[in-house]
Amino acid sequence: MHPVDIAGPRLQLRELTSNDVEAVHAIYGDADATRHLSFEPRTREQVREIVAHSITLSSEQPRTEFALAVVRQEDRNLVGYARLALDPHAQKAATIGFALRPDTWGAGLGTETVHLMCALGFNHLGLHRIWAARAPLNAASAKTLLRAGMTEEGRIREHVFVRGAWRDSITYSVLDHEWRAPDGFAPANG
Repeated sequence: MHPVDIAGPRLQLRELTSNDVEAVHAIYGDADATRHLSFEPRTREQVREIVAHSITLSSEQPRTEFALAVVRQEDRNLVGYARLALDPHAQKAATIGFALRPDTWGAGLGTETVHLMCALGFNHLGLHRIWAARAPLNAASAKTLLRAGMTEEGRIREHVFVRGAWRDSITYSVLDHEWRAPDGFAPANG
């Protein structure tokens, strides 16, 4: 599926462009935004490489990774970066992850982002299972994933090495027959 263009009530998922580097850096270069992620803040050059790689991956056939801009519909501003990666070891399964600009936190945009990623996975890619992981101290992410309809599955011990130490991950999943798109979700460009 290319290009991805999926809309929710307030947000839209779209393909990244080279013009998105500064907006993505406002997220990936921010210490608060990356505090619970599996990496430390990125430099502008690292973000430029991430965006360029994401653009390259978008045209691969078959496409196995979807790295997308999360855009606020009212002003078209990029407020997040979301990723869905097909699992190479399981049929019809993928993992998702996302990061939002800290100034947008607390407004339900994380839940809507998870719903948009599930719409991509289930409605457009025909997946059976989508899973996500969070840092144990990221309580806001726990609420977001549960509110979006995911179920906590368990803990992967010492899963990620970040900031000089091993960190566990708490995993969540949702199955195709469990997920239902909320009102206001429609493909903008099938």
